[in-house]
Amino acid sequence: MTAFARPLSSAGDGATLSGPGAKRTDFQTLRNVEAAALNPPTPLHASADAGAAALRECVARSARRYLADLHGTPCSEGLYALLMREVEAPLLSEVLRWCGGNQSRAAEALGINRATLRKKLLAHGLA
Repeated sequence: MTAFARPLSSAGDGATLSGPGAKRTDFQTLRNVEAAALNPPTPLHASADAGAAALRECVARSARRYLADLHGTPCSEGLYALLMREVEAPLLSEVLRWCGGNQSRAAEALGINRATLRKKLLAHGLA
């Protein structure tokens, strides 16, 4: 028995809790309560941190693969400009799709002003 559960009554069908204010319940409910107490939900920030780490690793893998494919050949426009050009358009497109086409919600999700989003969408031919 865990510290979260009260002892079951030995009388009757064993499906009642003993003690003041006890009410009838079944064993499945007790298991659910115990499982919830032993396995609290993951905080939102922890899953966001894990998602950011996964995204960071994905970008790092792609950058390593791209650099290896260059074989020392310099990028004429600069790697930063190339990365921003190639990553921004699909990011905008996917966030807009995720928000059901709502530009205000997409801008909020991206952390930018709606006018800035519109300007970027136009620049990438997505508007």
